[in-house]
Amino acid sequence: MKHYDIIVIGTGGGTKLVTPPSKLGYKVAVIEKETPGGTCLNRGCIPSKMLIYPAEIMTLAEHSEKFQIRFPEKPQADFKALIERISKTVDDESASILPAYEKNPNIDYIPGTARFLSNDTISVNGETLTADRIFIAAGARPAAPNIPGLESTPYMTSREALRRTELPKSMIVIGGGFIALELGFAYSAFGSDVTFLVRNRMLKNEDREIADEFERVFSENHRVLLHTDIQKVEYSNNTFLVDVVADGKPLRLESEALLVAAGIRPNTDLLGLENTDVQTDERGYIRVNEYLETSVPNVYALGDILGRYFYRHSVNFEGEFLFRTLYQEKKRSPIEYPPVPHAVFTHPQVAKVGKTEEELIAEKIDYISVKNPYSASATGMARLSDSGFIKLLAEKKTGRVLGAHAIGDEASNVIHLFILLMTMNGTVDDLLRMIYIHPSLPEIARNAARKAKELLQTN
Repeated sequence: MKHYDIIVIGTGGGTKLVTPPSKLGYKVAVIEKETPGGTCLNRGCIPSKMLIYPAEIMTLAEHSEKFQIRFPEKPQADFKALIERISKTVDDESASILPAYEKNPNIDYIPGTARFLSNDTISVNGETLTADRIFIAAGARPAAPNIPGLESTPYMTSREALRRTELPKSMIVIGGGFIALELGFAYSAFGSDVTFLVRNRMLKNEDREIADEFERVFSENHRVLLHTDIQKVEYSNNTFLVDVVADGKPLRLESEALLVAAGIRPNTDLLGLENTDVQTDERGYIRVNEYLETSVPNVYALGDILGRYFYRHSVNFEGEFLFRTLYQEKKRSPIEYPPVPHAVFTHPQVAKVGKTEEELIAEKIDYISVKNPYSASATGMARLSDSGFIKLLAEKKTGRVLGAHAIGDEASNVIHLFILLMTMNGTVDDLLRMIYIHPSLPEIARNAARKAKELLQTN
């Protein structure tokens, strides 16, 4: 039995607790059942954005004529070469992690699946390990919905969709969240005839006005079936057959490829937690307290496996918090999340930080809401923007910004103005103290702040 100061399960966000403490002299074992780097690097945000950026270029080219730009021929993508480049880049980056660990005498990298034998003992590859502290950062994986016939077909999840080198002529996407929309958008931009099947509506957790605008704009350029009930899925003669009821009408759809992105499940079922006192919720996610401690002393959890936030930036924050409080300051203190933002990398982009208007209503907070369209700005004029806006929500009494939402060009960048503002507990007045570059997209945010200031003065 080997004993370590630290055992980390998972090499995604868990890496924040590997190299940094090892440099302080702590002996660390890090266990990974797949390739190093976790979901984000290998089959998530990095390869997907490497795919989506060229898709955005294709989309801009498709609409170039409104700028009096014409291409002699429709732009064509070498999809196979693109996927091969993305895969090689990701694989090379992943492969660079292990040599760095091997050079560090305080790190033992162990490939394999970790399983708890008891509260403080882990088995991997037939070897038994213990540690002063154990950190579970084992993540989550795609989950398949319970659709008759689906499991017997060669459908894709996000994992396969990011490695497929052949562009299908047609594809059906099941799901209305950001993974389904981002990958479906990319495949569509490269030339696949894509149909989206959405059980209720797209981006259902966004502010309602954002979701409404997204559905309107996205549906103008893609075939989207909302409020669908999928009856069954078949696969015959290299063709997927999907029977669906959409808005009360039965349809049979055919496609060459099928992408299922309708949810995820935590990897807790792989960890042998039944041999421990670690508690999970009804969905299987690990329960932790305000210190990220599980119900077992000296066992912590972070990242997707908590079911709180499903972003690499949030697990990085959690890992840095644990390293700081446990190994630098050595002071037990609760985690305090600043406003946690997110973005959806489609066309149009969507970004959010803070509360939605529906949340403020439910919480009975006295607020104001303003919107400013992209078109009402000099940059919007230059881009011929005919959709998109920034929405600002502020506390009526103080002017403190409670939420911000953006839909349109570079929304994922524009939202950072509000991320910093809300992290600093800023107000509408703070937004108006700045000098903005003219013309620029952040001026849309300033214009929203001007509207908010006027509304605050009249209330």
